[in-house]
Amino acid sequence: MSTAAADALAPLAELPGVAEAVSDARRAVDRLYGHRVMRRRADEVTAESVLRGARASAALDGADWPLEEVRRRTDYGADAEARRVGGALRVTAESGQLLSAWRHSPLQVLARLHLLATGDAEAEAGAGAGAGFRSGSGAGSAVGRPRLAGEAIEELLPLDLPAADSLGPDGLPEVPDFPLPAAPSADEAAARLDALARLLVDRVDRKAPATAAPALVVAAVVHGELLTLRPFASHNGLVARAAQRIVLISEGLDPKGICPAEVGLVELGTDAYRGALGGYASGTQEGMAAWIAHCARALRLGMRESTAVCEAMQRGMA
Repeated sequence: MSTAAADALAPLAELPGVAEAVSDARRAVDRLYGHRVMRRRADEVTAESVLRGARASAALDGADWPLEEVRRRTDYGADAEARRVGGALRVTAESGQLLSAWRHSPLQVLARLHLLATGDAEAEAGAGAGAGFRSGSGAGSAVGRPRLAGEAIEELLPLDLPAADSLGPDGLPEVPDFPLPAAPSADEAAARLDALARLLVDRVDRKAPATAAPALVVAAVVHGELLTLRPFASHNGLVARAAQRIVLISEGLDPKGICPAEVGLVELGTDAYRGALGGYASGTQEGMAAWIAHCARALRLGMRESTAVCEAMQRGMA
């Protein structure tokens, strides 16, 4: 069996509209990386992408703060919203540091991301990037491990974030009316999470070429699967969006982490996010294609944000 045939994600790249969405995103990424500001100030663009992506991810998770508020604050432990923003900053900032562990131990990285998202200082003190899922009892026992049977799950998209008015002449993407199903049982979520991890590790071991399953498709699947499974009792959105960022970096589509797809998700609005995710959860070809296209559009809008940052830097305004 050939490498491409063995790649379980490769057929998704052949769904209607996916190839075009992948190609459009690839061209947009290339244009952004070719911007003259990237030659000397790439690190600054990356830092700004982290900040803006974290702000957007926190907004999707229920803490919709203005960018300047996120930029100026130093204390993120004062209240629940502040802790949520702090968690988003931690997981987004550390995403680029977890690439090696992700390629061989994605479950361990997910555990690390959950620790960072929750801000559990006691748990984090004993867990580095190589720490695996934790177990135990007590108030912090749900941190860094999949949920158990009977544990309540935090709401996935608590805020109603409307679509931005400046999405261009095409307006909003058409999202099929797929309902978002309830999270699967803890046992099913754990089994599917293991299967996802094996698929990702096997892809690395086989050195699957990007042409078998493009980076955007892999990232969309990881993002969609984590949101659908909701493997943790809380902070699943922050973890899923950080995992997508890791995939985009590790697969080489956005190696410097300058494309804040989280910003695009906010611009498209939570109704479209929820509807597209329902398409992924449906498992139908139409639904999967709609989800991947939604992720592609969000990435392109994130690149538009970073392009504006580059333009501001070029004019000496940032």
